[in-house]
Amino acid sequence: MADKLKPLVILTGPTAVGKTALSLRLAKEIGGEIVSADSMQVYRGMDIGSAKITQEEMQGIPHSLIDVLDPTEEFNVVKFQELAKEAMKKIWDRGKIPILTGGTGFYIQAALYDIDFTAARERAGYREELEALARREGADVLHALLAAKDPQAARQIHPNNVKRVIRALEFYEETGTPISWHNEQERKKPSPYRFAYFVLTCSRSRLYERIDRRVDQMMEKGLVEEVARLKAQGCTRGMVSMQGLGYKEILAYLEGECSLEEAVRVLKRDTRHFAKRQLTWFKRERDVIWLDREAFCHREDEILEFIRQTLREKGILTESEAENHETNV
Repeated sequence: MADKLKPLVILTGPTAVGKTALSLRLAKEIGGEIVSADSMQVYRGMDIGSAKITQEEMQGIPHSLIDVLDPTEEFNVVKFQELAKEAMKKIWDRGKIPILTGGTGFYIQAALYDIDFTAARERAGYREELEALARREGADVLHALLAAKDPQAARQIHPNNVKRVIRALEFYEETGTPISWHNEQERKKPSPYRFAYFVLTCSRSRLYERIDRRVDQMMEKGLVEEVARLKAQGCTRGMVSMQGLGYKEILAYLEGECSLEEAVRVLKRDTRHFAKRQLTWFKRERDVIWLDREAFCHREDEILEFIRQTLREKGILTESEAENHETNV
């Protein structure tokens, strides 16, 4: 039965760890195509702050779920799951292997285990009531409301992630069941795919150095100008797109709430905190295969060989397929 399951490779890890470069090499070697599991790279015109890969950097490898929405549109896990399933089907139809790459752990979980979100119907009136509460009394008050109803979900969702807090409260209101319990039950289901779930990581100190360097590079490339352009186009802090790291901090500077130096400091700090939360999420996931750069002495060739060997052992990649793609690289 397992032999009939469609193949899926996941390559994830914290922000700035080097997933993009490794995923490109992997795609070339196994005949794969990339499906982005990033909550910001779906937006057109949001390139610098999301560290979006360029057409040149793609090196001819097809990428899905990049530049598919306008910044004014809302993106959530249900929409991601829908688009990801469509993209993966097209990749399989082409005889290729989808490589789900990005750092949004909840999105990856939703795609890998095909989590059922149908019970979480939106209730417009209740949602508007919660949104008004957040505007009037702040995100912390809304988060405290969730903590009273679903303590586990409150521990897993950052107070500033108002959209996810509201979704969890909506689910509880609609079903009488904590969304954390529902998600836990969904995660226990077997995946409908023959998969390998890799998490790339490195030492905390090296990762933080990479994060700081990336933020500096974003500033040099014109992050302030990018956010100013989006603001001029009507993008506001209340939009999902503008709540992403890099955008809300620079928007605060543009609106006179802080100096540019302070905005950059906060961006670096919050990105480091975000990377820490990503690692915490992946440590909770089952079926994860860790790729510690230190363990491989930072030799990417050895990391790739380990991945290929693992894919062969799991029946995702046959010996002949591996040799054929290695020959064609």
